[in-house]
Amino acid sequence: MSFPFVLASKSASRRAMLSAAGLTYDVQPADVDERAIEQALADVPPRMVALALADAKALAVSEKAGDALVLGSDSLVVVDGRRFDKPTSRENAAEHLRFFSGRQMELHSAAALARNGAILWSHAEVAKLAVRHLDEGFITRYLDAEWPDVAGCVGVFRVEGLGINLFTAMDGSHFTILGMPLLAVLDALRHQGVSL
Repeated sequence: MSFPFVLASKSASRRAMLSAAGLTYDVQPADVDERAIEQALADVPPRMVALALADAKALAVSEKAGDALVLGSDSLVVVDGRRFDKPTSRENAAEHLRFFSGRQMELHSAAALARNGAILWSHAEVAKLAVRHLDEGFITRYLDAEWPDVAGCVGVFRVEGLGINLFTAMDGSHFTILGMPLLAVLDALRHQGVSL
């Protein structure tokens, strides 16, 4: 039997992963300035940026959550050396998709556990996704069907839905692609006494 912990994220896919694993948790989305953190780390490898964002989210909530264990997580996309955030509008989403077309996407997903304002554990993984050539007709049809649901998705896709149509190949953990290195997270949670 597990005791509850706190997920510092409003991500539906992260909630779905933890719930499917049978865990009990509360949700308290972190209020952090992600863009400021990314700008401060402009010259840092993407893996380290993802870890810094996960750490920041876990710490922000843990400072207000007493003795609760807090899980922070974040994902970022890199294509041809350029980092991408969540799209700011439908047109911005279309611009992202045009840039991704025919290229390899790196999806970096990180997670961190904190308690009492201190990081106890953190981990990051990368998945590589081959984006097929996307013509304007497809982009329009795709966004007609998926916008605004993909507005909160880095990479402008939900792989568990129509987003799977963007890719010809994937190399990496399915959970990392969904937005969190779940197997490593579950192992870390077990070490902290949180389990099914």
